[in-house]
Amino acid sequence: MDIQAEKLRLIAWLARLNDTKTLNEFITLKKKKEMDWWDEISSEERAEIEDGLAQADKGDVMLHEEVMSKYKKWL
Repeated sequence: MDIQAEKLRLIAWLARLNDTKTLNEFITLKKKKEMDWWDEISSEERAEIEDGLAQADKGDVMLHEEVMSKYKKWL
């Protein structure tokens, strides 16, 4: 399959499309593909990440080896 040729055929077909339902499906698919992972995670996950970044900014960090040693029983 020649991907570039398929894209051009799809563009030509889409340009002639008059079906709003199908067009809206493409718009939904496009938005889903463009969605940032940050928008897909929960508010609790975002808060944890922000807390971690704030700790790192203050220098409150641990070496990878220390973390692995501390949590190895769960890994």
